[in-house]
Amino acid sequence: MADKLTPEQLAGLVAPSLDAFEAIARAAWDSLPETFRQLAGSVPIVVTDFPDEETMREMDCESEFDLMGLFRGIGLTEIGMTEATGQLPNQIWLYRRPILDYWAEHEETLGAVIAHVLIHEIGHHFGFSDADMEALEAEAARGG
Repeated sequence: MADKLTPEQLAGLVAPSLDAFEAIARAAWDSLPETFRQLAGSVPIVVTDFPDEETMREMDCESEFDLMGLFRGIGLTEIGMTEATGQLPNQIWLYRRPILDYWAEHEETLGAVIAHVLIHEIGHHFGFSDADMEALEAEAARGG
């Protein structure tokens, strides 16, 4: 689509705000297969520019651009397997600036990049193989 815009139109584009990014993320989430979304339950998607310092330390990040997203919580398949006392509700964190940085350097739509991050964050949490996650991305690209 970007190659169909004139240079003048491109010059007027700005990066999506946190609210706009959250709306894109919600649409990307809704495009994922229902069975996959059920694994995480009714999970809020939290969008912020960068991970906080505690998360960066925990994930051993060298730069605030190293992490594009993070799933925190217990999925439906794990309920009862771990002690839930003090457990915060499930959340998916998306880090806008690292995602935008990645998007600017690749030939994918922003929605596709966000869907990729969502699939991989939840998929890694549940032990999906790379092949499983690639199949989910292909299904999402076809419209679920």
